Amino acid sequence: MENMRQNKMAVKPISSLLISMGIPMMISMALQAVYNIVDSYFVSTMRDTDTIKGMGDYAVNALTLAFPVQMLMVAVGVGTGVGINSLLSRSIGEGNREKAAKISGNAIFLGLCTFIVFFMFGLFASKAYVATQTSDPVVSDMAVSYLRICCVWSFGIIMYTIIEKLLQSTGRTVQTTIAQVAGALVNIILDPILIFGYLGLPEMGIDGAAYATVIGQFVSFFLNLYFHLKYNNKEFDTSLRYMRPDKKVIADIYRVGIPAIIMQALMSFMTYGVNVIFVKVSASAVTAYGVYYKIQQFVFFAALGMNNAMIPLIAFNYGMGDKKRVNKAISLGLLYTVCIMGIGMLALELLAEPVVGIFTLTDKTKTLCITAVRVCALGYLFIGANVAYQGIFQALGSGVRSLIVSLLRLIVIALPLAYLFAVAAPKLIWWAFPIAELGALICAVIMMRRVRAALGLAKDITEPALKTAKANI
Repeated sequence: MENMRQNKMAVKPISSLLISMGIPMMISMALQAVYNIVDSYFVSTMRDTDTIKGMGDYAVNALTLAFPVQMLMVAVGVGTGVGINSLLSRSIGEGNREKAAKISGNAIFLGLCTFIVFFMFGLFASKAYVATQTSDPVVSDMAVSYLRICCVWSFGIIMYTIIEKLLQSTGRTVQTTIAQVAGALVNIILDPILIFGYLGLPEMGIDGAAYATVIGQFVSFFLNLYFHLKYNNKEFDTSLRYMRPDKKVIADIYRVGIPAIIMQALMSFMTYGVNVIFVKVSASAVTAYGVYYKIQQFVFFAALGMNNAMIPLIAFNYGMGDKKRVNKAISLGLLYTVCIMGIGMLALELLAEPVVGIFTLTDKTKTLCITAVRVCALGYLFIGANVAYQGIFQALGSGVRSLIVSLLRLIVIALPLAYLFAVAAPKLIWWAFPIAELGALICAVIMMRRVRAALGLAKDITEPALKTAKANI
């Protein structure tokens, strides 16, 4: 018990923990967006051929169509990781090293199973998937080729994500950030080399973007694996013998993990649905949405970084039975996440034109993208609160409530509104997203009141958060 209480999540001030754990995770998550936006930037500059004009728009469109499956890979890894994170942090907080070792081993086993599924999808289903979104042969060929490479070599991103959560569960966020930075840098360096054929290598076009991405992911995976074996064995046994499947451990992981997987996958389903709906407006609208989505990931992923710092901190102290620290982590985590999204909202409202101008797009696509940035950013405060509430629900073992919030904001409200606007008022299509976030937030606040009452936590979240924030300024 004494060793457990020496863990920094048990003794250090909550505010400093959220900052010290959150900043590396925010950097790590923001760099995750680099994988996607760097590819989009370089392929947008691909040169026209004698038979194809506007190659950059075609290539970005192809990445947009492939993107939902890439998001789904991350969703399954991150969603499983959320279950691992919550359960492992709680077990360490309880001082149960044996259970923690089993959770770690079974996490790696589940990652291997996930890779096999996406490997098979890449080989046999990628062409059929792309055909549901476009009939353009140029876009289709590029999207299938890019997606197949990313799926067949998805071992790196899936296992990286799983092991990242094992490290985050023990508070080792600096190590995960180092791994993320290294992978992102490799991706950035290799993108132009492989796409355009520099340094004597053949010009690979969009395939080069795919290979640069997966190589970067493998670099991050190998570094995370090294850190896991070196540091996490101080908290629990990291040997391979714990990879033997344990039904109870897997069930416990997925009790929180399955709702989290579905929740994360909803972002993929929403993007796929938006691609199908927006094509009714124009191919330019699909491309504009794809570019906007990757731009907003820098802000959104920063908020998710704070969310990822909240989850182990709340879960650990909940496992210890320290409701005072749990309540403080909830209050400050909510406040900090909303502030992050508020800063992002102001930045994108002011810098929409120069940020979109980075990409080589047609004038029509660029105009649509600028509108998307400015309209959607108006809902960022709602997104910040929703993301925080989802993390709180997950940390307290209430994954279903987190799932309900995601369903509302990404599917139940957003897609019907997007379809309605696409058919009846195309100029309003971007307003579907902030409206959906507001509707989800109202539901999240109601559910949080019930959770607080059931667990005996503070009756009010906002007031303690503001008082604590003032005390820390």
